[in-house]
Amino acid sequence: MTAARALAGARVIVGVGGGIAAYKAAHVVRGLVASGAEVRVIPTASSLEFVGAATWEALSHHRVITSVFEDVDQVAHVRLGQEAELVLVVPATADLLARVRMGRADDLLAATLLVARGPVVLAPAMHTEMWLHPATVENVAVLRARGTTVLEPAVGRLTGPDTGPGRLPEPEAILAAATAVLAAPREDATGAPVRDLQGVRVLVSAGGTREEIDPVRYIANHSSGKQGWALAHAALARGAQVTLVAANVELETPPGAERVDVRSAAELAAAVAEQRGQADLLVMAAAVADFTPTTRSAAKIKKVDGQDAPAIPLTRTPDVLRGSVLARGEDLGTAPRVIVGFAAETGSEHESSLELARQKARRKGADLLVFNDLTAGVFGADSNSVRILDAEGADVGEVTGSKLHVAHGVLDQVVPLLGDVPLQA
Repeated sequence: MTAARALAGARVIVGVGGGIAAYKAAHVVRGLVASGAEVRVIPTASSLEFVGAATWEALSHHRVITSVFEDVDQVAHVRLGQEAELVLVVPATADLLARVRMGRADDLLAATLLVARGPVVLAPAMHTEMWLHPATVENVAVLRARGTTVLEPAVGRLTGPDTGPGRLPEPEAILAAATAVLAAPREDATGAPVRDLQGVRVLVSAGGTREEIDPVRYIANHSSGKQGWALAHAALARGAQVTLVAANVELETPPGAERVDVRSAAELAAAVAEQRGQADLLVMAAAVADFTPTTRSAAKIKKVDGQDAPAIPLTRTPDVLRGSVLARGEDLGTAPRVIVGFAAETGSEHESSLELARQKARRKGADLLVFNDLTAGVFGADSNSVRILDAEGADVGEVTGSKLHVAHGVLDQVVPLLGDVPLQA
């Protein structure tokens, strides 16, 4: 495998297909440039009916060429694809998917895709009937089998009154998915991302739970869900089927992931219990509240002059991670093969945060425990630094970088375990 590549400084080609969703590609280009990528845009001739070349030149800061007969002396139709570290097509129409599958080279974008050495990500957008047509289904299957990443379209409002699968994912989700592919380990021969989680069913919890005190107030934590989201994107990039249990996360759903929204620790515990029997890998990245109000007031608790603040009795919430480990020990036929927990710790007067994490690893019994030292500032940040511990609290890895880089680092440790895991309670 070759090393992963960061987005900053990467040479990226954005192809634009001839669909009405072409306008959303402008937001993708802007996001790539803002992230430090060097972007060249190659629009198809029909896409220029929707968004003109001047827009792409202004956003990318590069001249736009659309024909194999431009810049002939530099052999642009070969050079652009060879030099690109990522080719991202937004939107990929039914016609474009068909032409790419057949290996056509009848315009500059198709020719560029034919010589691309780096990973290729296609973001389809078309009417539902086109997406579900047997020809498109077959084309997508063939492209994926070759190592091309074809994102799942979103379900929603299409052109006119129609609604269904075929809507282009939002630009934020496309950017995150493409970045995950770029950050994934690569196959040496093709430059495509490794598919070492092909067909693996992954259940990820993400975000932070909220425990209601009354109709207005709740107990919460600072988790943004970014690390769990990065894990979902990374797993999808490596071929997994992903379900996200999202606790109060305001992020676009990763294309292709199923999402279950929850609020409280009890709801999260119930959702994980319902889903984990179908999962090969469970990753508990959510920050689950340890305590919840014993009773919830039906009316807003009033502040009364002359009275002290009311005492709020708390009850311990279910230990979802430990409960999942125990459930696996009781029912070997349906349990996840690998369980990964997360632990955010601060030190105490007598013990370091790392030692407390080691104790938690032994107490929880998960196959891996990913330890965050909260003194480094984790919540809401785009980067992370973790140590990965085994069930005995011993170090098995350490990863520092973007949360996406950390996600791939965690999955690198998971992949060898999926083949032969000694189940334990």
